[in-house]
Amino acid sequence: MYDLIVIGGGPAGLTATVYAIRKRLNVLLVSKDLGGKTNYRLALPWIEDYKVIHGLEIVDKFRNELEYLDFARHMEPVERVSQVDGMFQVTTRDENEMLAKAVIIATGTRQAFLDVPGEKEFMMRGLCYSALSYAPLFIDRTVTIVGEGDLALRSAAELATIAQKVNIVCECQEPGCLDTALGKKLLSLNNVQVLQGFQVVEVHGTENGNGKFARGLGLRSVNGQLLELEADGIFIEKALFANSKMVQGLVEMDEFGRIYVDCASRTNLPGVFAAGDVTRGYAEQVLIAVGEGAKAALSAYDYLLPML
Repeated sequence: MYDLIVIGGGPAGLTATVYAIRKRLNVLLVSKDLGGKTNYRLALPWIEDYKVIHGLEIVDKFRNELEYLDFARHMEPVERVSQVDGMFQVTTRDENEMLAKAVIIATGTRQAFLDVPGEKEFMMRGLCYSALSYAPLFIDRTVTIVGEGDLALRSAAELATIAQKVNIVCECQEPGCLDTALGKKLLSLNNVQVLQGFQVVEVHGTENGNGKFARGLGLRSVNGQLLELEADGIFIEKALFANSKMVQGLVEMDEFGRIYVDCASRTNLPGVFAAGDVTRGYAEQVLIAVGEGAKAALSAYDYLLPML
């Protein structure tokens, strides 16, 4: 029986586990890996790796504390969380079962892919899924954003402040599909071009001394028009889906599977906490997830105090 089980090994989960260890809780981190999405780094032909500060460098400080603590981690995906006699049973993919007095869900999100030729080939090689993380690298560059929702518009707005040109590719055709305050702001900017009614059919690129990098998109309009769009970088910002299936029906969540939490990282079910991108947070950033992981661990500690 554990005091606390933390599910997820990304920034929020790692931070929560380290804070729980420092509180001398009997804690176990259960995850398929350590680092989460920070294990993926965007490579660009004009940026040398040592010049870039990655979120992984921050996360590494917490990961290093756990790598030598075998008793505090179990490397396996979680399939479901259920209540058993007032406690919480965590069941993994191989049907390993662990009991805890409280759990923290920190499983992050997964992005919507294009599923077109070239996407996998150039993934993290000039093409990625987090414009907010890499926007500072595109000063005076040309960038393409694929998507039309709030996530895409926020990304385009961030890039428009520093990039020479920002292309927004969206499938919607209706004049009002960008009829928001942010959408109107983007439409008014001279360095922003919106291509409505276009679908991405291919990602293409070039090769230099450092390897292959994405350099553009093949587009097709609803009328069958084909268009080649070149860019220094491409960001797919269609949607994010929370990795919360293991607690579906156990806690309240929105239509995208993001878990509702209060200001103390508590869900509607006492003893279940959530942190990071899996919640209905405002932005998907490493530093935000780190802070929420710490907060969730401290909140869980307060919950567990009467049982310790």
